[in-house]
Amino acid sequence: MTPWITDAIRKIEADFQRSADTHLIKLDIPALAGVDLYLKDESTHPTGSLKHRLGRSLFLYALCNGKLSENKPIIEASSGSTAVSEAYFARMIGLPFIAVMPRSTARSKIRLIEHYGGQCHFVESAPRMHDEAVRLAAEMGGYFMDQFAFAERATDWRGNNNIAESIFTQMAREAHPVPHTIVMSAGTGGTSATLGRYIFYKGHETDLVVVDPENSVFYDAFRTGDRSLTAECSSMIEGIGRPKVELSFQPDVITEMMQVPDLTSVATIHWLHKLTGRRAGPSTGTNLWGALQVAGAMRARGQTGSIVTLLCDAGERYLDTYHDPAWVAECFGDIAPVMAELDARFGGAA
Repeated sequence: MTPWITDAIRKIEADFQRSADTHLIKLDIPALAGVDLYLKDESTHPTGSLKHRLGRSLFLYALCNGKLSENKPIIEASSGSTAVSEAYFARMIGLPFIAVMPRSTARSKIRLIEHYGGQCHFVESAPRMHDEAVRLAAEMGGYFMDQFAFAERATDWRGNNNIAESIFTQMAREAHPVPHTIVMSAGTGGTSATLGRYIFYKGHETDLVVVDPENSVFYDAFRTGDRSLTAECSSMIEGIGRPKVELSFQPDVITEMMQVPDLTSVATIHWLHKLTGRRAGPSTGTNLWGALQVAGAMRARGQTGSIVTLLCDAGERYLDTYHDPAWVAECFGDIAPVMAELDARFGGAA
């Protein structure tokens, strides 16, 4: 191992030691009495999203496998949040970073990548990202980080303060300390793989429900068992959903999958903002909608217990898109009926 690699690992580990755990927020929903619903707020990481954990793991994985060296460019295919986090870690260890992303990516995320010293390389649609990243890495003599292939193996799912261990530790003093269900969306599939494996490893009686947006093949692959499925279009819910079944997606550790309409995901983040005053990104809407469906079904059966899902990133990154009423109306239509349905079933803020 070279002195440069040793120093790079030290810097990343030191950054981890300076970081506190993310908060677990209990939502106040009287209509769900007996069913406690929690949001794990991953927006409080230094780079503002769940992908901070993934970025750190991918860098350590690449370093410890001898894939990175001084001045070697890093290339990633990312629609935003992973690229923000990887740009942060690349700057920390002094490596050039280039993110390959759709031209439609939110400007706020592009600015964050550039803030951390990264460059953005645009393609016309999500299905073209992977091949362009491979081409660019070969052309530049760089390393393709490939979050979609390595996410599930880069994270230590047995512990080491991964997100699953963190959830169960934080739940320990709650009324229902072992969650009935954890709900998670799939982008790379790495987080759901970590959650599912940890549940198996610890022997918890917890279901893992993975929610998937429209124009993503994960749901149909889970339902049919066909990993060869592909789609020509890309998800409208930034950060989750894929046009092909990625290597990190591990269906055998998932209890159930649920497909969530895009308009519903967007309406749910606006309902959450009305309920709590917190703005969240669109994938949080997909997560929360799924969690509310599980909670409603439990309540109807007379069951009690807890449900945990994730607030993946803050809505401030999407003020010019998912939190802009005009943009939402143009891209998704009228969200008012879904918000009214949520109010009727679960209540809302005055």
